[in-house]
Amino acid sequence: MSFQIRAINAVSQPQIAELSHLLIACVEAGASVGFMLPFTNTKAETYWQHVNESLQQGERLVLIAETADAKIVGSVQIVLSQPENQPHRADLSKMLVHPKARRQGIAAALLTAAETGAQAQGKNLLVLDTANPEAERVYERGGWQRCGVIPNYALWPTGGLCATTFFYKKLGHAPEELKSH
Repeated sequence: MSFQIRAINAVSQPQIAELSHLLIACVEAGASVGFMLPFTNTKAETYWQHVNESLQQGERLVLIAETADAKIVGSVQIVLSQPENQPHRADLSKMLVHPKARRQGIAAALLTAAETGAQAQGKNLLVLDTANPEAERVYERGGWQRCGVIPNYALWPTGGLCATTFFYKKLGHAPEELKSH
């Protein structure tokens, strides 16, 4: 499958519909990304509308993976808005690849683009968490460092507790004013 990764500046109504379909497909396939089943289209669209508001306020980056015919098959977010004492870092959030489009390099390409986008925003440390062993392999291959696992951290979409693994990645060097003396 041919695809391209690009950052979007706003989430249009047609993109909200496509991204909602993507999110629902991932949750229905078992992704522990903050939502429980049954997961309605209305709930998914409301989520993406909130993401769009945050994007418009400069609080996050949103990247999408599109096929040659402009169908969205993946997305990832970088949450830029952090506490005052953490201006150098961001959270990688909601790495989503449609179940039918997996194992084609989309997640790795999204990850690389997200790292580049975060660095362009002046971030030099990214953190993430995942409950998916396949995603863990993508992050490890991408040079991310495993911090540890917290048991019973979240729920699977169908219920039942799941463990979550935390990762971080240093991007470049800390700006001079942020280095400790």
